[in-house]
Amino acid sequence: MVVEFAFKKTPKYRLAYITWKGPWKDATIRRNFEKVAKWATAKGYRTGPWIFREPGARRWETGVVVDARARSEGEIRLKTLPATRVASVVFDPDVVSPGVVYHGLNDWLRWQKKDKKIQRVVSYREVYLGNPWTDKSAYAHTDTQYVVRP
Repeated sequence: MVVEFAFKKTPKYRLAYITWKGPWKDATIRRNFEKVAKWATAKGYRTGPWIFREPGARRWETGVVVDARARSEGEIRLKTLPATRVASVVFDPDVVSPGVVYHGLNDWLRWQKKDKKIQRVVSYREVYLGNPWTDKSAYAHTDTQYVVRP
């Protein structure tokens, strides 16, 4: 499998999400993703990519892209992530170690900063085309993105 780092522009996303603070836990991430997806389905909203974000230190967001008519309810909030430039890599975690990919992307971004191609890295997110626990295709196309500023 070839793993290539690239800059790309992402579309804006209308995100229904749950946020929490604390340690990273796979079970919590999965549970919160599934809560949001179940909520969106029950409300009849069309859903899109699943997004996992770390907007701050030990702060996490799991969300599902929904259509524009969605409204917040209970612990589920809504926000629009603007279209933005990201450093991206799409890979299959069963074929290529995520640790290797993340370290490689971080080193590549450090060189991009040294070469003055970017000023800074803003935040990190993972984008899946569906439920990565039940859809092997979604998991096999993990899109890791770092929002960057030129």
